[in-house]
Amino acid sequence: MTEISAADLDRLTAWDTPTICNALELTNPERRATGFTTGHMVCAFPELKPVCGYARTATIRAVAPPVRTAAENMATRQGYYEYVAAKPGPTVVVIQDLDPEPGFGAFWGEVNTAIHKGLGALGVVTDGSIRDLDACAKGFQLVAGRVGPSHAHVHLVSHGGQVNIFGMVVNDGDIIHADRHGAVVVPRDAVKKLPDAVELLTRREAVILDAARAPGFNIDKLKAAMGQSAEIH
Repeated sequence: MTEISAADLDRLTAWDTPTICNALELTNPERRATGFTTGHMVCAFPELKPVCGYARTATIRAVAPPVRTAAENMATRQGYYEYVAAKPGPTVVVIQDLDPEPGFGAFWGEVNTAIHKGLGALGVVTDGSIRDLDACAKGFQLVAGRVGPSHAHVHLVSHGGQVNIFGMVVNDGDIIHADRHGAVVVPRDAVKKLPDAVELLTRREAVILDAARAPGFNIDKLKAAMGQSAEIH
């Protein structure tokens, strides 16, 4: 298995998630149409740089109260936090809302962002809702399905299993890259290859962009630039 360092993951935050998706088309062409979110998402802090870390997965519900006892709920919550805090890191929490109406109650707000940031998480990707936007932990990113005012009966159902966030299937320990555009699962074997792939794509696009932004641009110059771009390897 490819050894990946925290520095390798941090390097990928230099590029936005669309760029990572583009680069994956070179490093892992079979991933061109899978592995990323496809629904509309809300980003709490679009000015933050992308996050990239190991997935910590969980599921929640909020419409109805949990069927467990208070003691069982406490044990479930503590077990989940132990899971989030486990190595390796950094982590990105990925939570699927199992309710018929995802986001009915918010799991994420002032308290949970502070706890998760303190436990080493960089942010969350969820199809559920978020709240307390002015009071959330600074620097902690939230990419969610919606914004809502109440937590209702929100409670953890499980953690560590497979989840699906707007078409993006995530397993515990997968590498997640996310920003205001959404999120993508990065195959482990692509992590070290992506910087070179991004550099190649940047050089190819530069030829076309330079031509398009220059005075006198026309269809003939576009065709010529496209030909030059295709020759860059």
